[in-house]
Amino acid sequence: MRGYVEFLRRPYAGRLLGGTLLGRLPNGMAMLAVVLHIRADGGGYPLAGALAALLGLAMAAGQPVLGRAMDRYGQPRVLLPGALVSGAGFAALAWCGAGPLPVAVAAVTVAGFATPPLEAGLRALWADVLDDAAQVHAAYALDAAAQEILFTVGPLLVVGAAAVNTETALVLTGALGVAGTLVVALSGPSRRWRGEPRTTGWAGPLRSPGLRVLLASLACAGIALGVYAVAVVAYAEEHGSDLASGLLLACMSAGALAGGLLYGARPWPGEPHRRLPPLLAALAAGYVPLVLAPGLVAMSVLAFVSGVFLAPVLACSFALVDRLAPAGTVTEAFAWVVAAVGAGSALGSAVAGVGEEVAGVPGAFAGAGLGGVLALLLCLAGTRTLRPDPVCEPVAARA
Repeated sequence: MRGYVEFLRRPYAGRLLGGTLLGRLPNGMAMLAVVLHIRADGGGYPLAGALAALLGLAMAAGQPVLGRAMDRYGQPRVLLPGALVSGAGFAALAWCGAGPLPVAVAAVTVAGFATPPLEAGLRALWADVLDDAAQVHAAYALDAAAQEILFTVGPLLVVGAAAVNTETALVLTGALGVAGTLVVALSGPSRRWRGEPRTTGWAGPLRSPGLRVLLASLACAGIALGVYAVAVVAYAEEHGSDLASGLLLACMSAGALAGGLLYGARPWPGEPHRRLPPLLAALAAGYVPLVLAPGLVAMSVLAFVSGVFLAPVLACSFALVDRLAPAGTVTEAFAWVVAAVGAGSALGSAVAGVGEEVAGVPGAFAGAGLGGVLALLLCLAGTRTLRPDPVCEPVAARA
């Protein structure tokens, strides 16, 4: 673990990573908080689910827009207003509840769209904070692995706050986003950071064919994640265990955390564009057996294995973004990664519902394997485009 120790010893590294994780806790809280609040206010599950989906889609749409603004105007000018506006959206939803419906829709849309792109901004900062490629590698792996903590701790915070009332859960969601954003945006690296001169037109980073292939592949991986989140609920209902869904989500998160830490603890041979296909193949291989849906003990093992290669895939993808994004678009490019995974996850939720309706729990889990296989096939089809663009200098080289 020496690489992680050296990384965390760098000035601002711990503050930036910790502040970003704190500010991103709403990502693991918001949808559950919305569903609980709408239900408590008398809204039905269709309305609660629709508003939660709208929140996710608005967040996916807002990340690239705000990321482009950060490349142009710097980080604090975008992060701080975004966090405050998003927090105001959650507060407005806490006030209005399920009705009037137009106000609830507007509040959810604002809260999601204005979510500050802390994840993308952090990755753009590593060039100023870290010394070499080894530290960048460790930073990406630790970042990808630590994301799993958000989706474990976040729901627990929502449930605890909702024990007071669901309004408190929503307000806490917005407040944590503001607190984490302040930690990051007031730091020296964030205040000093400026994007490079932009070399592209309106398409921005999407001008890069390799980045388009990478985003499509990650969107399919996101489908698998969305499928899994819904399928474990169907599994729990079939087995008559209220705790099974939480256990299986925790097992997958634990697998991702372990895989990410192991991946970042040592350097790996070959360029990222050569490592990504084998990692995606291993990720898909972990998802396919879930269709068996065995007993809870065996299923817990399969759930852990299915998560092991998730964080390594993300960390390797982050390194590829450094190499594929045209100059002046790095924050927007990382924001597109967040948007692609989020949009894929939203689609995966629908896929799981259809699969469960057609073929029960195995049909629901089948969508996860399908998403993983599609991610691999798209990556293999576009392998040549993933090679580094000579005009795009990686972050590790600029550090």
